[in-house]
Amino acid sequence: MARRFAYFIAGWIIWLLLGWTLNYQEVIAGAAVALIAAGMFGGYLPLQPRKLLNPVRWFWLLIYIPVFGWQCLKANIDVALRVLSPGLNLKPGIVKIKTNLKSDIAKVFLANSITMTPGTLTVEIKDDTLYIHWIEIRSDNPEEMAKMIKGPFEFFLKKIFD
Repeated sequence: MARRFAYFIAGWIIWLLLGWTLNYQEVIAGAAVALIAAGMFGGYLPLQPRKLLNPVRWFWLLIYIPVFGWQCLKANIDVALRVLSPGLNLKPGIVKIKTNLKSDIAKVFLANSITMTPGTLTVEIKDDTLYIHWIEIRSDNPEEMAKMIKGPFEFFLKKIFD
């Protein structure tokens, strides 16, 4: 029940933020849609609702957003330079990295963060292992590869979700 209620509140807030109006028709329609969505999907909420209300987790999320943006910008420039270079000296391949994240949602966020960073694509998550397609394998050392791919993502996601 707590998950459905948290889902309802989050859905309603998102509806109101996207509509950016407090017109009573929008507020009622948002509540109705959020209520239906919470009834249908609220049981699938992967977090405990009390975790959603923890301000420390929100603080780390706010820090994570610019960190992710910076990593994404660096990867965009790296890929653009590779595309524009005449030789296109690439060494693509699939690498296997381990994660210390415990919750499924944290692993999914890590996989999505890696995938949204140009040059890498998460192919599969299996237990605590992620299989990543990397545009250029820069090392033969698995720990060094994991450090390069995960970057600072894992540290922040552990603070946010685990």
